[in-house]
Amino acid sequence: MRFEAADGHPLEGTLTTGPGHGPLALISAATAVKRGFYQKFAESLVADHGFRAALTYDYRGTGGSVSEGFNPRHISMADWGMKDFPAALARLELVAPGHRVVGVGQSYGGQALGLSNVSERFERYLMVATISGYWRNLGGGLKLYALMNLVANPVAFLVGHVPSGMGLGSGLPGGVFADWTRWCNRPDYFFSEEPRFDAKGLFASVRTPILAIGATDDPWGTPAAREAIMRHFTNAPVETRWLDPQDAGGPIGHLDFFRSRFRETLWPEAIGWLKGEAQA
Repeated sequence: MRFEAADGHPLEGTLTTGPGHGPLALISAATAVKRGFYQKFAESLVADHGFRAALTYDYRGTGGSVSEGFNPRHISMADWGMKDFPAALARLELVAPGHRVVGVGQSYGGQALGLSNVSERFERYLMVATISGYWRNLGGGLKLYALMNLVANPVAFLVGHVPSGMGLGSGLPGGVFADWTRWCNRPDYFFSEEPRFDAKGLFASVRTPILAIGATDDPWGTPAAREAIMRHFTNAPVETRWLDPQDAGGPIGHLDFFRSRFRETLWPEAIGWLKGEAQA
């Protein structure tokens, strides 16, 4: 399906619906991950857990949301959270106006809640591997620093985007990559972007209950990296959990929570929390 952000940028998403009376779920992706990666999870929400609908979508300049009318050098990573996230939420809410809504965000998809200024419309929000990208807090951060600054950054400057196959996911618009690189070089990540935007104030306005899940084998998602972002949700009730790959039955890492092999092991407890079910 196609819809537009407030500034007219076309976006593409996949809407999964069913006859259930459970919540609507907005699923927001990690950086450089296409929406199709989350489709099995979205289908499970609807088919196995009674959700009314689930929407996955591609941020501008990625996947199906690439538009020749917008210069990739002028697309900001902040646009993903401030413009695309609210637009996707508004489209999802058309399925059942006034129905309860929950959110799921992986990595940047968790940051997007804080930037969106629409957090009050969510009953609950599940964050998976949501961290600050400051490179010194990441396991293997020096390698990432070198890849971003010495390899990918010159390519983005020359051609206007970072192609897929460079070790940074499915490809990124040049403007997004410029933001990401600058933020990952700063101890405060994007919390020192004033006056461009007030990330501290936006995050402090969030009062939505949050469950932040991390995996002990995530090379990027160290306790320091997670704390560096979660501490800015100063007015939201935040619960944190660590997942052990031995208990899960296989490696989880930074992205693999959403692999369908975890349908029976990792997904049910997290989905139960989203639905507001009591935990054992």
